[in-house]
Amino acid sequence: MTTLDLFTLGAATPRQHRLQLQPTLLLAWAIIAIAIAWAVAPALFTHHSGTIGIAGNQLRAPDASHWFGTDEIGRDVLARIIYGSVNSLSGALVAVFVGLVGGTALGLVAGSIGGRVDAVIMRLVDVLLSVPGLLLQLSIIIILGFGTVNVAAAVGATTIAGFARLMRSEVIRVRHADYVEAAFGSGGRFWSVLWRHVLPNAMGTVIAYAALQFGSAILAISTLGFLGYGAPPPTPEWGLLISEGRKYLTTSWWLTTFPGLAVILVVLAANRISQSLQRTP
Repeated sequence: MTTLDLFTLGAATPRQHRLQLQPTLLLAWAIIAIAIAWAVAPALFTHHSGTIGIAGNQLRAPDASHWFGTDEIGRDVLARIIYGSVNSLSGALVAVFVGLVGGTALGLVAGSIGGRVDAVIMRLVDVLLSVPGLLLQLSIIIILGFGTVNVAAAVGATTIAGFARLMRSEVIRVRHADYVEAAFGSGGRFWSVLWRHVLPNAMGTVIAYAALQFGSAILAISTLGFLGYGAPPPTPEWGLLISEGRKYLTTSWWLTTFPGLAVILVVLAANRISQSLQRTP
């Protein structure tokens, strides 16, 4: 066997490299699947209530009957996390939907029409990007009011600018492709060509960015819930659980640790899935 053969055997091909990374991607999908299952059917995963405590069970450490312990009024922490996934994940989906639809529409119009329309839309996008995200979110929440839906709308509104810039760049790239020019040259109508050729071929990167924003939206919604702008007590929500548990951080570590781990794992899983979507074959 030659030195070249040994080098060839030792070197991993791009396909082998992707296969080596596959277990982490499967783990990420499993985490997201579990979180979605919690949100869809929480009663299947716990027989404890997410809002009603049991007298005498206050601040119990994790054990066989309460895997994640109990809080200050005897509520099961695992049940609170499971039922809290409904608000956290649904809020993140609403936020991503708002940003995706609004940003895609603005980016498509700006990149396809160009000229003054493009300049006006991009200046508006620049203004939105110049405002700190948390400040803009708090301003919108003050106008709309508190609650999970309003928080999700506020988080989604702050992501419109990022979606718009990315969509615009993709539209400009696809707009000058040969098959698009051929579609226009063969008599295709402007909006028909955009809908059939430009939009589908420009959405790949945008969808990957939406997966990334899903994790960011969970983090932002949890942050606003921690600050008290999300779902009101006793409604379980991941950020609110962390906020409630910080008062007992020195004596009951599980009140903040397990909800925090839930947020971290779901965000990391969403980021891993987004990374796989961005990777070229």
